[in-house]
Amino acid sequence: MSAYRPLGGRILTPTVIGLAALAALGFFFLAIRFISGMGAVTNLNGGYAWGIWVVYDVVVGTAFACGGYALAIAVYVLNKGQYHPLVRPALLASLLGYALGGFGAFFDMGRWWQFYNILLPWHWNFNSVMLEVGLCVMAYIVVLAIEFSPAFLERLGLRDIQRKLNKLLFLFIAIGVLLPTMHQSSLGSLLIAMGHKVHPLWQAMELMPLLAIVTAVTMGFSIVLFEGSMVTAGFKRPSETHLLSGLSRAITGLIVVYLVIRFGELLVRGKLGLVFAFDFAALMFWIETALFLVPLVVLSSPAKRDSGRALLIAAVSMLFAGALWRFNAYLITFNPGPGYSYFPSVPEIMVTVGIVAFEVLVYIVLVRLLPVLHDTRHA
Repeated sequence: MSAYRPLGGRILTPTVIGLAALAALGFFFLAIRFISGMGAVTNLNGGYAWGIWVVYDVVVGTAFACGGYALAIAVYVLNKGQYHPLVRPALLASLLGYALGGFGAFFDMGRWWQFYNILLPWHWNFNSVMLEVGLCVMAYIVVLAIEFSPAFLERLGLRDIQRKLNKLLFLFIAIGVLLPTMHQSSLGSLLIAMGHKVHPLWQAMELMPLLAIVTAVTMGFSIVLFEGSMVTAGFKRPSETHLLSGLSRAITGLIVVYLVIRFGELLVRGKLGLVFAFDFAALMFWIETALFLVPLVVLSSPAKRDSGRALLIAAVSMLFAGALWRFNAYLITFNPGPGYSYFPSVPEIMVTVGIVAFEVLVYIVLVRLLPVLHDTRHA
């Protein structure tokens, strides 16, 4: 008997209807983008060729979708089998997050009708970091789909195919650990390529790939905590705090590593004085740092790690911290030169909101229809 089961219940709920309305509004503006061009819905310009779509959907969204990556490291690399019940929901969230992140990159392309060129090696620019990111993200979406496919096979009663696939899954799991490591580090490398346009507080040069990976893994564990808490509250399931509390120790350890690298780089390179400059960049730095410190304070004792409320607060704070680190570096303090400014338009914001709403809607529908959540009767 499977250790997972469909949640069941009514699909057409007020929550789903509200999410569908937001998704429809986002897709409406997206349709205008494809019909009339990017200028009809965005405030992008020559200095800010990347706006909220790329920074959120690709840079931040894929980090939010690292739950499957983080759990693969914990369960299959570090052999922490007790977290296996959390794998399927994490894989589903990762699949949706990466798929929509890839779609986000598609609708952010100026000449989107030429997207197929990324599949043609004779058109490749081997000096482009974005080439590696694009290829890795596409490959990882395929890998995630294969890793999650046992849920579909189980629902369809195709047990024989599922058993044969299970014998090969270790190969895809290995690839599934490699690919995010590659493209998350490459997203950090993009900041190196941007050079002086990135504010010195966020331009750590050769350390950027490492910081990108550390924050992505930390956000991956955090999103698992967040999902677990939301699923417990939203679907009125038994608490999984006993599983989630163990992941909190990994989060605090990774945050310590991040902060040591972050402040060590500023100290060694003589940039520490910039955090006391009393300017906008310094303010954003301290807000970001405070968000990283909250999980360390909240999870400072075993008692707090066993509290579902404390775990949720820590997870949300960490997710905001990792997202703000990326937004600060890529957009908020980014300086392309004099004469350029950018703030996302309402349609840009609504497209992003609509994409997120659609992702959550699909997640809710699939956990009700497919064996995704752990069957607590087997706990």
